[in-house]
Amino acid sequence: MSSTRFAPHAEVPGLAARRIAADILDGVLHKHRTLDDQLEGAAAHPGLKTLSDRDRALMRRLVATILRRLGTLGHVLSRMLDRGLPTDAPRAQSALLIGAAQILWMEVPDHAAVDLSVRLVQSDRRAAKYAGLVNAVLRRCAREGQPLIDEVQGQSLDVPPWLLARWSAHYGADTARAIARAIGEEPSLDLSVKSDAEAWASRLHGEVLPTGTVRTLLQGSVKMLPGFDDGQWWVQDAAAALPARLFGDLTGKSVADLCAAPGGKTAQLCNAGAWVTAIDRSQSRVARLRENLGRLGLPAETAVADAAEWPGNGGDGFDAVLLDAPCSSTGTIRRHPDVAWLKQEADIGALAAQQQRLLHKAVSLLKPGGTLVYCTCSLEPEEGEVAIAALLAGNSGMRRAPVDSSEVAGLGDLITPDGALRTLPCHLPHPDPRLGGLDGFYAARLVKPL
Repeated sequence: MSSTRFAPHAEVPGLAARRIAADILDGVLHKHRTLDDQLEGAAAHPGLKTLSDRDRALMRRLVATILRRLGTLGHVLSRMLDRGLPTDAPRAQSALLIGAAQILWMEVPDHAAVDLSVRLVQSDRRAAKYAGLVNAVLRRCAREGQPLIDEVQGQSLDVPPWLLARWSAHYGADTARAIARAIGEEPSLDLSVKSDAEAWASRLHGEVLPTGTVRTLLQGSVKMLPGFDDGQWWVQDAAAALPARLFGDLTGKSVADLCAAPGGKTAQLCNAGAWVTAIDRSQSRVARLRENLGRLGLPAETAVADAAEWPGNGGDGFDAVLLDAPCSSTGTIRRHPDVAWLKQEADIGALAAQQQRLLHKAVSLLKPGGTLVYCTCSLEPEEGEVAIAALLAGNSGMRRAPVDSSEVAGLGDLITPDGALRTLPCHLPHPDPRLGGLDGFYAARLVKPL
């Protein structure tokens, strides 16, 4: 008798990717786990190892699309559900979000999106009773969803109200809406290159931004791209690459890079000729930093330590200190859409207090005449402008060294009236929205008196 008679049926193609997407989505929305934790490292979803590169990319894009469009998805589905989303079966919620996102924003045939979402529900004991509902709602979504999206264009539903209110108060309503539109776009891949940016842009089918970053729309595993194995470049948002450049010539200078992992800025400092000591409190993140520097062939001393408690180099201090402080990360939502739904306004106060402790520590590590660059990937003033104003109002003796537009490729819009750097997701527009935008960063340059 043939053994194939009793062989298990092969799973429908694409179902595993959607099942893992549902798990990860549930992790973000109901268990408050970050995407990074679920996609990388020891705590990553175990099913990722079973996916092909293509299915892994699909899963990532699916999760990111849902999180970027969560408010609009909620609006569309609420108009099609008399009793709202099922609350007793998280898998039914996830299946509706996954199906609707594919129908409305992804190049997936409607029938495939509906069928796979129904199968996703049927495979879950608690959600199986909602299979008919999921089928009916998604078929209706295919017919009626786009007009429902059109009716809320411009309402910025995909940004939590508390964040939109903060941005409107600080930047103005028009800029807040522009930020909301920008973070709704899937971002490009930004690379910092060791040298010859034009050549690498040509080879990677991209373009060189005014700031020198190479930007490309290539997708898939970065490890497969030319130059990765050779250590010729590293992934780094164009805005994140600006703070380290504010030191000027670093040849032969000693630099402490605090809260350094995963190491993009460390690589910049090393590549600029500095003697770098990179500090981070996370052992796993320092291991990743060392791995990245090893691939790039860039030397640096590293240490696992809480930067606020780190004793320093035991000498006369450092010529320069870069402090990329832990923050709410609201400037990175375009690349990390989970941030919008994981952070709360109450988090900002505790982070601001931590930033002050780190700032004072950074000042103590500087030689007289040394330069401090403080930065955060936050759009919140408490973590940027207010933090620096508080430091300067104290007895640190530090003074501002204003940034000139010539130091950021003449992009005067990135410079605040007091000479700090402030990038917004809506900066650096491009005719192709996928090639525009920046992460939101704040950076201030200060000098310690002699």
